[in-house]
Amino acid sequence: MGLTLQQLVDNAGGELIGDPTLTITGAASLSEATPGEISFFTNRKYIALLRKTRASAIFVPSDFAEPVNAAQIRVSNPAKAFEQVVLKFAPKPITFAPGTHPSAIVHPSAQLGERVSIQPLAVIEAGAKIGDDSIIGAGSYIGQETVIGSACHIYPNVTIRERSRIGSRVIIHSGTVVGADGFGFEMVDGRHQKIQQLGIVQIDDDVEIGANATIDRARFGRTWIQEGVKIDNLVQIAHNVVIGKNTVIAAQTGIAGSVQIGQRVLIGGQVGVIGHIEIGDNTAIGAQSGISKNISGGAWWASPAVPLEEAKQQIAWVRRLGKLVARVKEIEKKLGL
Repeated sequence: MGLTLQQLVDNAGGELIGDPTLTITGAASLSEATPGEISFFTNRKYIALLRKTRASAIFVPSDFAEPVNAAQIRVSNPAKAFEQVVLKFAPKPITFAPGTHPSAIVHPSAQLGERVSIQPLAVIEAGAKIGDDSIIGAGSYIGQETVIGSACHIYPNVTIRERSRIGSRVIIHSGTVVGADGFGFEMVDGRHQKIQQLGIVQIDDDVEIGANATIDRARFGRTWIQEGVKIDNLVQIAHNVVIGKNTVIAAQTGIAGSVQIGQRVLIGGQVGVIGHIEIGDNTAIGAQSGISKNISGGAWWASPAVPLEEAKQQIAWVRRLGKLVARVKEIEKKLGL
């Protein structure tokens, strides 16, 4: 299948600089594109790749002024326009037919909506409810009295424990466990005694959770992942954590119990957050930071985390220590010390 540049412009809008009849047969990154393919450019740190690319055409920002040999389609959002082209050239999405596979186990009291797909070896326990158009992947487990909304996609080998509440259009990738017991113990007579974890996990609409993430049930009340949150692979969320709307959390982050995270927070990879603190709306936390106190707004980095500019200054000071020590030794030598 091929699309002319004029067809792409008609679809994406923008301004074409180049031959409208040129046919595009694929889409790729700047470094991998070959003649006949289209790519995109948004970040000036990739200018060297832009100059060397073999792509026949490139989506570029509206104010783009760099001289390039490839045809240009100037749009307000090159990455989004490129994504739409990728979808046109991509294979058709994998689909799952409605119905329950013979090897799946569905308790008679479970309620399945219309067009639900239950894949091989899935287990749906007593009292579970699954909404219209949802897919439960092979080998997944849906616990007692769990509620899953409409148009959800639960990939293979996901565990959603009892009484969890999942909204609509939620995506949960393989290996994730929702509703395991929170990590709660109390020292009694010199031994650790388990504290019963009696709460639930609530996941609101339009949340996506990556592979091998773990979201623990609350000690009481709920662990709450609010609408639009995106969670990467290998993230640990402890009991009674609340994560506000449209927050994004990158891989290998660990969040201890009872943390309150606001809306539109950005958390980089391998961040550690101690328990019982608050992170305010619109906060950005750099990778590998350690959050040990309440913070709110702005960019934070380092461990323990400090405002980003302060962290940069501290790094600069540390890197100058070698020269400072050499100067001190030279001064001591001149003073005969």
